[in-house]
Amino acid sequence: MSIQQLKESAPFNILPAEILQQLRDAALETTFPADSYVFQQNDTPTGYLYVIREGMVEITATVPGGQEMVVDYRKEGNFFGGTPIFTEEPYTGAARAVTETRCFQIPRDSLTQVAIDYPQIRQFFTSIILSRVRSLYADIVKDNTSNALTQMEAYPFKKRLSEIMQSPVTTCPLDASARQVACCMTSKKISSLVVIDDKGRPIGIIGERDLVTKVLAPDTADADLATAKEIMTAHCHVMPPATYMYEALTYMTAHQVKHLPIVDEGELVGIVTMHDLMRFRSQKAMMMVGSIRDENSLAGLARIKNQILTIARTLLTETHSTPEVMEILSYIHQNIIKKAYAICYQQMLEEGYPPPEIKYAFLLMGSGGRREMLLNPDQDHGFLFENVSDEKLAAAEAFFVPFAEKLVTAFQTIGYPLCNGRVMVNNPAWRGRLKDWQQRIHDWINDPEPQKVRYSSIFFDFVRLEGDVDLADQLQQIVFAEVRQFKRFLYHMMTLDQSYRVPIGLLGRFLLEKEGEHKGELSLKQGGSIYIVDCIRIFSLEQELSETSTLKRLAALTQNSVFEIETAEHIKAAFEALTFLRLRNEIALLETKQTPSHYLDPNQLPKGEQELLKESFNAVSKLQDATKRHFTKSFV
Repeated sequence: MSIQQLKESAPFNILPAEILQQLRDAALETTFPADSYVFQQNDTPTGYLYVIREGMVEITATVPGGQEMVVDYRKEGNFFGGTPIFTEEPYTGAARAVTETRCFQIPRDSLTQVAIDYPQIRQFFTSIILSRVRSLYADIVKDNTSNALTQMEAYPFKKRLSEIMQSPVTTCPLDASARQVACCMTSKKISSLVVIDDKGRPIGIIGERDLVTKVLAPDTADADLATAKEIMTAHCHVMPPATYMYEALTYMTAHQVKHLPIVDEGELVGIVTMHDLMRFRSQKAMMMVGSIRDENSLAGLARIKNQILTIARTLLTETHSTPEVMEILSYIHQNIIKKAYAICYQQMLEEGYPPPEIKYAFLLMGSGGRREMLLNPDQDHGFLFENVSDEKLAAAEAFFVPFAEKLVTAFQTIGYPLCNGRVMVNNPAWRGRLKDWQQRIHDWINDPEPQKVRYSSIFFDFVRLEGDVDLADQLQQIVFAEVRQFKRFLYHMMTLDQSYRVPIGLLGRFLLEKEGEHKGELSLKQGGSIYIVDCIRIFSLEQELSETSTLKRLAALTQNSVFEIETAEHIKAAFEALTFLRLRNEIALLETKQTPSHYLDPNQLPKGEQELLKESFNAVSKLQDATKRHFTKSFV
């Protein structure tokens, strides 16, 4: 373990060099074999903080029913086992070496001694435990956990490739003959092997099909002369070990890949086959994700979308990260939308419309852009074109205008409601060239009346779903440049956000709607989570962060020292709690054939959940106050 490794990692980056050297001198070195446990969940603390020098460790938690779930991965330079250092409580999860792992163990006594002069060290390791929101949220999620049978339905979504990959991998050098390759595959009863260079790095893969088409079929081929370099499929697809199974299955299906080498920072650590994935998949969940690519009708996509309720319900029963559940749902939604896009595009060609002759991108905005979609997201999207002449744009619009109508109708048919504000591609205000979008953005920023600020808030979370990547990147830079030129716009965004407050009165009572459709209820979105999204977005624009996910923005802001670690954890816990309650409410409404909604009657919640909701709202209110102080100080 180098001093530099500690110096670059929080919370040790606050310590002077001589203190870092003391910790380094006190550390022991231990090697843990692959698949061995460093400690188990609920074990008595060993008295050490573990810092990884080489290898990889997975952190797991056992959920009701006895199923072990992977919750995180730690690599070189990361540490684990820190929570009990200052609490002496048992480990809340287990740590298992994925590969042979060398760790430095820093004694508890050394850390506690340093914490006397540097209390930030203690605060860092106890921040999660001290978070009232986090504690309440963990209890509520635990109570929500269903039985083990339901857990198993959702479990394959949470499995990672490291859990199912075959290791070690059978390999061969570039100069191996085709006959040697065939003999090796036959003797080991495998259907592929990986070709490596002289440094052991994977550079290609040879499957049975390669041998048949490149050696056996050609009359001129010689199995003793043909080399692995000549018959391999070069630049094979690879994925890291932390990839979820559902991602790998969809990727392999889309690229028609049967064998997937698993590579960690350039090192070949395993291989996964399509057969492996199919063996572990859930009967409903994994089949649904894999079936999107093969579906060629809007009616079929609508049926797939209807299954999301089942997936959400089973995923939510896990004692795991609610934002990850939300990201999985967003991943499914985005794949459905992309497939619908492809179907509509093909229909345009079949109806005789010539393909567009300009570069373009289809942008997903709002919750879709942030990957924060739940069960029934509405449509928020737009078209971006390269800067072409008016004449060429008019010719392209002859394709894009009917295409836009077809898309909006298709998405609605599948089950995505129309946007009330018409933020959709069939609205000319949400199509345009780079220069057209720049003009709109300039207008929003320099004339920030409330409706324009609302439009910009939806737009600023865009991601490219289809089309040209560079165009979307250029548009992102335009946003940053415009905000940079008139940063007071951020103050106006903050002011609009501050005009609404969380629905908690002075005496700690919930403030409910007094009339209308939702009389006697409050909104988990409009009363809470939207303020977290808005405030974090404002800070992100100031920092020119390209990330769109709220929690990833928050992580980057924390890395940039905009937020203290403990403050960020409090915000994150509130966001997770509000998302959990909202998603569970949507599921309950759908199960009773009602329209999913973010409104609920908080007084119908159990007392513990009412307390969680109040604490979450309080965290949101503090974030609003912090945002107001920062941007008032900066621009007033």
